[in-house]
Amino acid sequence: MGRVAACLVALLALGPGTGAAQRSEKRIALVIGNAGYRAGALATPANDAGLVAQTLQAAGFDVVGARDLDQDTLRHALRDFLDQAQAAGPDTVAFVYLSGYGLQLEGENYFVPVDARIARDTDVAIEAVRISDYVRPLAALKLEAGIVVLDAARASPFSLSGAPLAGGLALVEPEPGMLIAFGAAPGTVAPDGQGPYGPYALALAEMMRDGGLPLGELFDRVRLRVNEVTRGAQVPWHAAKVQAPFVFFERTPDAPQPAVSPEQQRAARARPIRDLGAGDAYAAAIDRDTLQGYLEFLDSHPDDLMAPRIRAIVAARREAVTWRRTRLEDTAALYWSYLRRYPEGPHAADARRRLALLSAAIEPPPSFPVFVYDVPPPPPEELGYVDRPVLDFDDPDFAFAPPPPPPAFLLPPPPPDLELLPAPPAPDALFLLPTPQYLPVPVWVRPPATIVPPPAGNVIFHNVHNRVTVDSQRHTLAITRPDGTSATVSPPAVPGAGTAGGHGAIIGPGLPPSVGRKALATEGQPGPAPPPGPLPLPPPPIRLPPHALPPPAGQSPPPQVIRPQTAQPGLLPQQRDAPEQRAEPPGQPQQVDQQRLKQLELERQTQVEQERQRQLEQQRQLQIEQERRAREEQQRQQQLEPQRQQQILPQHQQELQRRQQIQQHELQRQQQMQEQQRLQCGAPGHPPCPR
Repeated sequence: MGRVAACLVALLALGPGTGAAQRSEKRIALVIGNAGYRAGALATPANDAGLVAQTLQAAGFDVVGARDLDQDTLRHALRDFLDQAQAAGPDTVAFVYLSGYGLQLEGENYFVPVDARIARDTDVAIEAVRISDYVRPLAALKLEAGIVVLDAARASPFSLSGAPLAGGLALVEPEPGMLIAFGAAPGTVAPDGQGPYGPYALALAEMMRDGGLPLGELFDRVRLRVNEVTRGAQVPWHAAKVQAPFVFFERTPDAPQPAVSPEQQRAARARPIRDLGAGDAYAAAIDRDTLQGYLEFLDSHPDDLMAPRIRAIVAARREAVTWRRTRLEDTAALYWSYLRRYPEGPHAADARRRLALLSAAIEPPPSFPVFVYDVPPPPPEELGYVDRPVLDFDDPDFAFAPPPPPPAFLLPPPPPDLELLPAPPAPDALFLLPTPQYLPVPVWVRPPATIVPPPAGNVIFHNVHNRVTVDSQRHTLAITRPDGTSATVSPPAVPGAGTAGGHGAIIGPGLPPSVGRKALATEGQPGPAPPPGPLPLPPPPIRLPPHALPPPAGQSPPPQVIRPQTAQPGLLPQQRDAPEQRAEPPGQPQQVDQQRLKQLELERQTQVEQERQRQLEQQRQLQIEQERRAREEQQRQQQLEPQRQQQILPQHQQELQRRQQIQQHELQRQQQMQEQQRLQCGAPGHPPCPR
């Protein structure tokens, strides 16, 4: 069969979606990573975007992406994607991921281009891109689902004169059919990433690769993982109004059962927080991420080490909800009501800006109709967390204790391969995203059979169970199959590279059409970009005995193919008029050795079972490690218990003194009333004196 045939089979014979199932769901994605800011470069957004884009490719998305876009290029890229979504039709899932700096101003969220010059609040709307300008048109298309992820809640690098901006991103309400996700909760910022990838992008890639997770549960697990990895410094957030069922990957029927069954997980998640121990109650509150859940934790565990951390989360969420309702009403009375609650709050400057635009008094008057919000006013101890422009849960002033690891019924252990994923090589072309080393998904996980396959240039989708490594210097791909065999091949040149076709990277996503045209113009290449269009389709398959490589688990073996011996080596077949050829040597009868086929099928099943057992053993080891970490955490908590008691004792003493003062004050008040009644008794209009 030869090296060429083996490489081609690695791409096509193992590719998902070769069955005859009816395909209806289209998947498209736009991924942007801005890192090279003039105001201060970021370490991870470009790498994060490359990792998310690659995971989306494996899930069958037609992905376009770019890095380090200025304002004009960013606006055109978003406009290109809206046009693509409109042309795709209603049976489409659209995914948008933006990583970089984000800002909020007067209730609106903005994504910052790399060339932004922001010196004061009025520059934000001019220099940055307002997210709602593109989310609302996307929602108006009434697609099957729209997913917008903003990994942009970071401490602002811009030195502003005048009134400050609120930190992080503003709480929003998704349109029907949409899911909105933030890397950090509204009104809070995430710490700077220390590794080659940010914790949010790693968690997002991990959960997308875990087959069968619905959208809501997927983002719940992302929040738990990020909170665990960052030791409580980051609490992601999402809100969804997606009705259509959706999973990034599905699990095959022979997939191993999780350590905790779905029934056990549902039963554990349904338990009231007050019935859980402090550690599990904290994880359950983070998992549910509702104001009611956090308050329930404080009611049942008011003196736990996690209580101050939860109070900070409650303070941020209560203020965000209050400001959201204030901004929606947009009246002077509402802004005065907000300032009455939060005179030094993060949105106090926004409220005064709006009052000035409404030609109303900047400060609340002595008398006005105070609005009754859906949430009660904050207690005094909450104001210390939100009376600041930026709320960072990692602020050393808070000195929060690190949270315990989440229990297994809420979050299984992380896969070690993603935790150790090396940094990708730097891209060698303008605007292209970095390309990480591709890690195959488990053999029992695959893209849904009902999706429309992405363009033929999506190498990752066709090697979803193979390990793919890019050598950018030699322009080659190393493909390692589940059985351990590997091959190094040179990908063919793809028409439309870097142009409006958007297929310029070796295995990574291509550029959006307008970005591709700008890249060509910047590189000085003459001539207009060709119109967008699909890549050439593969030629008719050439039949081969099915023994090259096993098909994905749970799928029937597809027809085996090789390229004619006259073809050039490569991964992707090119269109040509070569007639169909038989793989058997000339003069040999075209017959199949049934015994050999059975033996090969048995070998294939053995390989799949060995891989399955390896994955199970890995999960078992990870579970053992998590149990060890839980025991260590329990021991640490026991060691900290005396310290906690020392912290609680002064608080109890203060509370006791406060209550004694109240009782003394009440006693004095009653004595004064009795003395006043004694002096007034018998006077006109007063009762007679007691005898």
